[in-house]
Amino acid sequence: MKSVEKKTPPAYEPVGYIELLRGNRSFRQLWLGQVVSQMGDWFDTIALYTIIQNLTGSGRDIGLLLVARFVPSFFLGPLSGVVADRFSRQKIMIVTDILRAVVVLGFLFVRTADQLWIVYVLTVFQLGLSTFFEPARTAAVPSLVSERELVSANAISSVTWSVMLTLGAAIGGLITGWFGTDAAFIIDAGTYLLSAALIASIRVPKRKKRERQKLSLGRVLGITETIEGARYVKDRPNVLALLLVKPAWGLGGGILTLLAVFGAKIFPVGDSPATGIGVLFAARGIGTAVGPIVARRMAGEGRRRMQASIGIAFLIGGLFYILFGASTSFVFALIVLGIAHCGGSILWVFSTVMLQQVVADNFRGRVFAAELALLTLTMAASNYVTGELLDRFGFSPRVVTIGMGIFFVLPGVAWFLTQRWWDREPLPARETKVDERRVSVIHQSVE
Repeated sequence: MKSVEKKTPPAYEPVGYIELLRGNRSFRQLWLGQVVSQMGDWFDTIALYTIIQNLTGSGRDIGLLLVARFVPSFFLGPLSGVVADRFSRQKIMIVTDILRAVVVLGFLFVRTADQLWIVYVLTVFQLGLSTFFEPARTAAVPSLVSERELVSANAISSVTWSVMLTLGAAIGGLITGWFGTDAAFIIDAGTYLLSAALIASIRVPKRKKRERQKLSLGRVLGITETIEGARYVKDRPNVLALLLVKPAWGLGGGILTLLAVFGAKIFPVGDSPATGIGVLFAARGIGTAVGPIVARRMAGEGRRRMQASIGIAFLIGGLFYILFGASTSFVFALIVLGIAHCGGSILWVFSTVMLQQVVADNFRGRVFAAELALLTLTMAASNYVTGELLDRFGFSPRVVTIGMGIFFVLPGVAWFLTQRWWDREPLPARETKVDERRVSVIHQSVE
């Protein structure tokens, strides 16, 4: 006689997206905060691209803007990870949202080419604050959702980023073209404040109190905990491999500079550079929205399939960047650009989910901060090199894009070739035992 238990769905059966948003209020509030703030961010981004195109039209200046966006995370990443593991992640998100609202209003004062330094300085502050926000948010997600909700939660976050990119870039381009850049900055400031209010309404489960440790200069400065985090990653090759996925994707980050140039000079739409740039970024957003949904249906949520999908996603990105660089038809360019970013979103979601599954809670902040720091370093380097290739060496945007696509295939090949070294069956994060002789804090479970 069959047992009734066999008819009961297993605890790890994934939930649907709508079911998650309806049934989990805390995650829903965090998600709504993401919706409004990321929508405003793309208004801000398109407005800054437009200011630079109008004042100088320099590819190098756009590349420097992207360097200013990415470098802060590299230098502040280790500290932000320690902060995310030491203090309330909810409070970190609220404070950084409020401060970012103040910072973006400073862009209103930029009027001439010799004031572009204001853009770079404020961008450093804005993204420096984001360096503290993002690891805190990513590390908090497993505390707000169950094991079977984890993939859905990360897929929703990725799709939301993509949809907000699509809508924010398209609508932001139109509003910037119609009403000017000032309107975009004011809207962005308002969305940060609304995000802070939504996050303040979240109920985050309390984490177990940390063991009292002997006070030292290294502990006060976060150096001791940073070293502990580095040892934790070093002893776990699978964590290290997953941590390097997004930084490897960042090697192709120069595409952001190229999209601004393509939108303004190769595929212009209307009289304003903002419109063409907005349409290309919208196509990018559509691709990143579709990617994780398709991959989840085709590959499922098994560890082996997610790993294989990451390697395949790198190859998809490289191939379709090459096709984008060679495109002479605007419609074809939009299609292949979207497909290229399908690959990007697949590796982004799956690497995030797998890290959240295998990394212990008291190390998540440091691991995700390290990931963000390395990602922004490779993105900054890629955009700087792209700007130099365009301006100093005179390469055409098409040639640079094709070269980037060829180069982008390499991480995918490396992923498969090194798999035997790092691919080991990991223990779930909640069961991972940490060597107390080397780690100064006890392993904490989510209550």
